[in-house]
Amino acid sequence: MKRTPAPVTDAGTVRPGPRPRLRPRSVRPLVAAAAALGALLLAGCGGQNAVKPPAPQGQAGVPGAAAPGAPAPAGDGAAAPADASQNGTGGGAAKAGPALARSEPQKITIPSLGLTSTLETLRQNPDGTMQTPKDPALAGWYEPGPTPGSQGPAVIAGHVTWNGASAVFEKLKTMKGGDTIKVTRKDGKTATFTVDRVAEYPKAEFPTLEVYKNLDHAGLRLVTCGGDFDPKKHYYDSNVVVFARMTDAA
Repeated sequence: MKRTPAPVTDAGTVRPGPRPRLRPRSVRPLVAAAAALGALLLAGCGGQNAVKPPAPQGQAGVPGAAAPGAPAPAGDGAAAPADASQNGTGGGAAKAGPALARSEPQKITIPSLGLTSTLETLRQNPDGTMQTPKDPALAGWYEPGPTPGSQGPAVIAGHVTWNGASAVFEKLKTMKGGDTIKVTRKDGKTATFTVDRVAEYPKAEFPTLEVYKNLDHAGLRLVTCGGDFDPKKHYYDSNVVVFARMTDAA
């Protein structure tokens, strides 16, 4: 059966490649799945929804592990220096606080941007790609992954523009190392994250491993589009990723 192409908006479109064949969850680390996803097309201003995220493992797996045979990536939310080739903005790593139990996020607040947003719940599309928020004014949390504050890399995505108008993460690329992000959770706790670095990547080089690899602490990744916008293709050529770690919870 011939597949109907996805609709095109300012969020871009995805034409998925073949689904990689993966081992059962119980015997493969998350990062091995991430390493297997490299040949897919990238698109989407609602976040990375450019590649198929690794199958969720919650807090299982090997903390901080790297893909077999691959060099350890710098973008795991650790004390990674900025990489000028990626337009990274470093800020010195803050000490991570102890991780919390899993609890769904309700709201994100970014004081430096004057931004507060309730959170949609993002799951996977039938082709395995991450959904993007339906409301361009709201950010969305990727539900198959960790919750913000629990151990691992929680992911929150948002659109940068929508039909030519500003969207929730329009100013995300202006964040800097040391900025704070607060996420209010269903259990009543507010997890505070400190930004380690901000980086921009061409869509063809989206850092799947860096974003989704297992961590030994509670991490957070904010993702949107960046770079140049092609009005004919309704397509941004880059992604902006904010890497942060939880430093407090109350």
